[in-house]
Amino acid sequence: MRDNSFDRTIERNYLQKWRFLISEYEAIKEGRSEQFSSVGEFCKHNGTCSQTFRKYYNRYLASGSTEDLLPQRRGPRWKTRRTPAAMEALIVEERKAGHNRYGICSALREKQHNPPSPSTVYQVLKRHGLIRITKPMIEEKRRIIKEKVGELGHVDLHQLPRDIFIAPQKEVAYVVSVIDSCSRLGWAEVVLGKKSLPVTFKVMRILATLERRYGVAFEEMLSDNGAEFAARKNPHDHPFEIMLAEMQIKHRYTKPYRPQTNGKAERFWRTLDEDLIEGATFDDLQHFKNELLEYMLYYNEFRPHQAIHGMTPKAFALTKTQP
Repeated sequence: MRDNSFDRTIERNYLQKWRFLISEYEAIKEGRSEQFSSVGEFCKHNGTCSQTFRKYYNRYLASGSTEDLLPQRRGPRWKTRRTPAAMEALIVEERKAGHNRYGICSALREKQHNPPSPSTVYQVLKRHGLIRITKPMIEEKRRIIKEKVGELGHVDLHQLPRDIFIAPQKEVAYVVSVIDSCSRLGWAEVVLGKKSLPVTFKVMRILATLERRYGVAFEEMLSDNGAEFAARKNPHDHPFEIMLAEMQIKHRYTKPYRPQTNGKAERFWRTLDEDLIEGATFDDLQHFKNELLEYMLYYNEFRPHQAIHGMTPKAFALTKTQP
């Protein structure tokens, strides 16, 4: 039987075909081709796509060797596509902390890693059998991540319903609050409208109150991307951004359309609604301001908080050291 192992006929035919295609392609580019009027028509006629043809053609031009017109070997695709082991370890660590795939991507991005896509994170979790969240994961997620008072503050704005007032004011009233991520110490003030300037002055007053009464000085502040808080393109022209910069507080932003990132502030609104607003009626806005002041003292100094082991925020803050 004839041994065809060293027969170069197929290789010679392949190279001959590509030489012909290249000469015809160059004729089309120069407008000399009598058969084809466009490169797309040329590729369709010869059963190839323009991307594949240009890949081989550019490789041939770069080296000038016809050997580069031959198909080249490559390694197994799975080795190049598989997530690195170090990244998988980080993904598993974040999952055990109770985060979902979107939270994992966000956490890795904050650590200055180049995170994989949420679908890749899902595949990694599937390989490690971590698709279903377990009770230890839930408890870990509830655990306080920030270990120092003032390490991170959560700021947010909440609109007050008009039907809680017997004599409602003309302007729309809001409550702006700042919550310490570690101790849950917080303070809230009423502001008319949601323009950035009045909101900024109210936040300055809140920060001064928290520092004077509870000794909380913030290093970072987390807010949503609302116009009253954020101006990523022109932060030097925005009152809230300028105020944080002057106070040397780093501004962090939540992921768009992900209010869960600012979950502690959202949970505070729920508590405020249940304890103070829901089912209550106030004479006017001043009446509500007086009640809000009394409630914030109660919230910080007398109300036990489930997330900090049944302690009050003030008592829990005393167990932590200020950075």
